[in-house]
Amino acid sequence: MSSFRNLRLIYMGTPEFAVPVLQVLVGAGYPVLRVVTQPDRPRGRKRKLTPGPVKQYSLEQGLEVLQPVRLKDPAFIELLCALNPDVIVVVAYGRILPPEILKIPRLGCVNVHASLLPRYRGAAPIHWAVMNGEPETGVTTMLMDEGLDTGDIFLQKTLLIGPDDNMGLVHDRLARLGAALLVETLDRLAAGELTARPQDEARATYAPPIRREHELIAWTRSAPAIKNQVRGLDPWPGAYTLLGGRELKVWRAEAVDFEGGDMRPGRLLLADPEQGLVVRTGAGALKIHELQPAGRKRMRAEDFLRGHPLAPGILLGESR
Repeated sequence: MSSFRNLRLIYMGTPEFAVPVLQVLVGAGYPVLRVVTQPDRPRGRKRKLTPGPVKQYSLEQGLEVLQPVRLKDPAFIELLCALNPDVIVVVAYGRILPPEILKIPRLGCVNVHASLLPRYRGAAPIHWAVMNGEPETGVTTMLMDEGLDTGDIFLQKTLLIGPDDNMGLVHDRLARLGAALLVETLDRLAAGELTARPQDEARATYAPPIRREHELIAWTRSAPAIKNQVRGLDPWPGAYTLLGGRELKVWRAEAVDFEGGDMRPGRLLLADPEQGLVVRTGAGALKIHELQPAGRKRMRAEDFLRGHPLAPGILLGESR
């Protein structure tokens, strides 16, 4: 049996990205003392309190779950100390750990981060890597400190990003890659074969949370940049523009050559049920393949045009 399986661990994670890592550890018979995840959040139109993916999986596996509102709660800290973990594994938990928790495990707190640190520190590294048109990204395991993804690096693995890959595809591949990398990290750490190295601060970049302003398409940007924005926000939360004052999400698009027509960004150059939907941008043109009108499902642009005829010259992005 691999030595890493003798480690006693506490697992901290919340969203879908953190589930595959926990699945691997549970499948290997790992002694998971507790799973710590964020409190249930209101979701859906009815704002019903709903557990996150890590909690749902943990309950299915019979794991004990903790959902502290405050990480500095003395009772919570006391419980973690009493459990005496060798290591705390953190995967997309969603909060910075206080020093009181970082110093509890003898081998430290090990984080799996979805980027090649020090690039793309922060909450949305996968979104921003795809939106920025990066040809590659990866996963990093690191020894956590009090900063935001600033801890010393254990191991890294690189993943290529295809020109048409969306955030969802990259997310799923990185989750699997991160699970394998964590197992290697814990195995070598338990055997005393691994030493963490400092990050190069000069190369650090930041990946802030995705906000509403990041979703709005600015047609003055180039066609390739808008295409990257679209795929970087697919399947969540989606890039959008306005059509007749109503939101129109764009889910799949490509940069194309288009001669003639109105040169003002945001103008419809082509709106044909057979040939598709083409929009002028600040540099080049963008062909929209898949979209979603407000209150409806995702659909092919051609299908949308059959039921909603548009004339070339309409300006996208106007509020009214």
